[in-house]
Amino acid sequence: MSKTCLVVDDSKVIRKVARHILETLEFSVEEAADGSEALEVCAGKRPDVVLLDWNMPVMGGMDFLRALGAMAYPDKPKVVFCTTENSGAHIRAAIEAGADEYIMKPFDRDTLESKLQIVGAL
Repeated sequence: MSKTCLVVDDSKVIRKVARHILETLEFSVEEAADGSEALEVCAGKRPDVVLLDWNMPVMGGMDFLRALGAMAYPDKPKVVFCTTENSGAHIRAAIEAGADEYIMKPFDRDTLESKLQIVGAL
């Protein structure tokens, strides 16, 4: 059975690029344009990994992360923040809120693959 990844980003281009890379890594991919949509997907499908943007309309990445943490999940998905926010404070805040890893945009296949290996998703 293949692993599943939910790509959460308000940019259709980023979602398309991430989907392409993830599918070459043999992931089954779902997409959401904001944190609110992502929570609905997580409630039903329970992805193995969430690739999460920071800045989005409706519900941003940090709010999504907190809401995901409050859900009664037997095994929570691994969360990899994928963003242009690169300050130490942002990275610390994301990890403290429950993110497992952090990658900078733009990213490539090698970067994404190594982060997925670090969180145990590959």
